[in-house]
Amino acid sequence: MKKILITGADSYIGTSVEKWLGRPEFSGMYQVDTVDMRGDGWKEKDFSGYDAVFHVAGIAHADIRKVTEEQKRLYYAVNCDLAVETARKAKTEGVKQFIYMSSIIVYGEGTSVRKKRVITKDTKPSPSNFYGDSKWKAEQRLSPLSDENFHVAILRPPMIYGEGCKGNYQTLRKIATKVPVFPDFPNERSMLYIWNLCEFVRLLAESGQAGLFFPQNGEYSQTAEMIRQIGRSKRKKIPTTKMFNSCLILGSMLPGKVGGMVNKAFGSLVYQQQEYFSNRYQRYTLIESIKQTERNS
Repeated sequence: MKKILITGADSYIGTSVEKWLGRPEFSGMYQVDTVDMRGDGWKEKDFSGYDAVFHVAGIAHADIRKVTEEQKRLYYAVNCDLAVETARKAKTEGVKQFIYMSSIIVYGEGTSVRKKRVITKDTKPSPSNFYGDSKWKAEQRLSPLSDENFHVAILRPPMIYGEGCKGNYQTLRKIATKVPVFPDFPNERSMLYIWNLCEFVRLLAESGQAGLFFPQNGEYSQTAEMIRQIGRSKRKKIPTTKMFNSCLILGSMLPGKVGGMVNKAFGSLVYQQQEYFSNRYQRYTLIESIKQTERNS
C-alpha cells in the first residue's frame, strides 16, 4: 500500500485527489492523509513513512489590481517559502517523492487572437505578475532538492475545471445560460479536467518519478465549443456564428481593458502535446468532462 500525504487540507485539488484515490477500483492500494498547513501545527506532523507528499497548499490567483503590498508578500510566503520548507521537512524525514502543484501562470498571461501561443518543454518561464513569480521562484528553489533518494516532481497544469471548481469555467457557465448567440472564433486552449489531473497524480505517485510535467486533456478546447457543450448539457441550443470574428480581431487591438478581455476570452494558449504514462491519465474527453461537470454541479 502506497502512503500519500496531501499538504493543504480542504483545497479543491487536494480534496479531489483524496476522493479519486478512494474509488473502489483502487481499494486497498492507497492510504491518503491530509494536513492543514495554516499556522505552525503541521510542523509537528511526522512525515516519515510516507512514500509521497502532494503539496497543494497555496494562494490562488486574484485580481492583481486590488492586491496590497502586504498581500503580495503573503503570496511569496505561502506559494514559495512554505512549499520549500515543506519539501525540506519531507526530505529530512525520508519521504521519497515531493509533488508540487505549480501552474501555466509561470509563462505569463499574454494571449492574442491574432497569434497562437504554443508552450513547449523548452519555453522559458516569464511570469507577468507576483502570483506567477511566486510559483516560479518556488520551482527554482525546489528543483535543487531533488536527488537519487528524494524525487521532486513539478506540475504546470493549464486551467483546471470540473465539479465544484471556481474561476473561468464558472464564467463560461454563466455566459452559456444568458447569451442567445456566441462568436465561433477558432481559438485553442489547453485545459485539464479535474479527474484527468487526479489520475495523473496517481500514476505519478506510482512511478515515483522526478521532473517537470505538463498534464493536459487529450484535445485542445475552443471557447465556442465549450459554450455549445455547456448549453447542450442544459438542453439549450446556442447558435454560433463567424460574423463577429473580424470585430473580435479589431477589438483585440484596442488598448486597455477591452482589448485585454477579448484576447483573454478568444486568444490561443496551448501546451505542445506530450505523452506521459501512455496518456492513460486522459480518461475523459472534453465532451465527457463537460457532461459530467454539469451533471454533478
